[in-house]
Amino acid sequence: MNVGRTFNNLKMYDEAEAAFWKAKNLLPRARPGKAYQARIAPSHLNVFLNLANLISRNGTRLEEADALYRQAIGMRADYIQAYINRGDILIKLNRTTEAQEVYEKALQLDNKNPDIYYNLGVVYLEQSKLSHALAYFDKALELDPEHEQALMNSAILIQESGNVQKRKTAYDRLYKLLKKGKVNERIYFNLGMLAMDDKEVKLAEKWFKKAIELKKNFRSALFNLALLLSDDHRPLEAVPFLKQLLKYYPEHIKGLILLGDVYINHLKDLDAAQKCYEKILGLDPTNIQAIHNLCVVYVERGLLQYAEACLLKAVSLAPKEEYLLRHLAIVQARIRKQKGEEASMTTKSDISEVQPSQTSMTKVFQSTVQQISSIPSSSIELSQSIVYSDSPSIQTSGQVQQAAQPKDNVTVER
Repeated sequence: MNVGRTFNNLKMYDEAEAAFWKAKNLLPRARPGKAYQARIAPSHLNVFLNLANLISRNGTRLEEADALYRQAIGMRADYIQAYINRGDILIKLNRTTEAQEVYEKALQLDNKNPDIYYNLGVVYLEQSKLSHALAYFDKALELDPEHEQALMNSAILIQESGNVQKRKTAYDRLYKLLKKGKVNERIYFNLGMLAMDDKEVKLAEKWFKKAIELKKNFRSALFNLALLLSDDHRPLEAVPFLKQLLKYYPEHIKGLILLGDVYINHLKDLDAAQKCYEKILGLDPTNIQAIHNLCVVYVERGLLQYAEACLLKAVSLAPKEEYLLRHLAIVQARIRKQKGEEASMTTKSDISEVQPSQTSMTKVFQSTVQQISSIPSSSIELSQSIVYSDSPSIQTSGQVQQAAQPKDNVTVER
């Protein structure tokens, strides 16, 4: 078993697995047709966990890992670490109800273990029972105020919930992690999200930039920083971060929308804006924002026939959007004027309403591009940040057994 652990530490995984299998095969085996008792030292059962943890690195072998955990539990019914690790595997297999049952069984054996409460919180999070999840994270912190995953993920849940009364708690928990020296991009990002929600622009900017310093391709931090700067009337400062975002994630639709907005309204670069919108439509042909803003590009170029066809397509996809109908009417009126078909219009007020000049028409369209392209706060991105407890709670024979593999949980965009 020690040989296997050494190979594992050296990242020689095939050799480690072979050594663990050899150790496991040295344990007493069941004899067909014979009942007998055999004593197995508790430390020797660690071979099941070490082997299962190693195997579970391969997502196609999770069932095999689960079988090893079940075998270990069958040999020792109070093997709490096996329950914890098996629950992690069941969640990865999307069998959250079974995972919940496993963790609840472990809780019956040890109701003072913060990792069990934490992992039950993760189960409830997977089931979208957010209040339950937060309650279990809080219970884990009651038992272990230094529990890092519970500090982090409870703060994320509070921030996402918009619960004003608990926001100070979220700040305190994230600052506590910083004081513990746990400097990572997720802490900075979620501090930025809290500051963004509180309209603390400079503070949010500071935290997002720190997150990006640590992780150059942090998608959500890059986008939200660009959005923050754009909404703060600093669109040109947003451009480098949008370009960095699109370097790593060239199909990021909201990033392309926001960059196109800057190109039209601030840099007057119609070619670049058109490329942004056409790229979006190559990914999502029915994206109304992209279609509308491409129509605006045509208006800016004076290509009213193209703009009309473009807006007709947009209206067919979203017939209840008033601004599309209004802009279509403006373009069609302008086309009629160019063709000299406005002889029937009699009043000056009617003419000014239906026949806007090219300048006024462009101004109306640009204001709508700004309104449509500026991604509302309900579209901010959230990091993929929920992780499972490392649960390094059992030490035997001077050997720390491996923890359950961390797993990301996708937080919803809101």
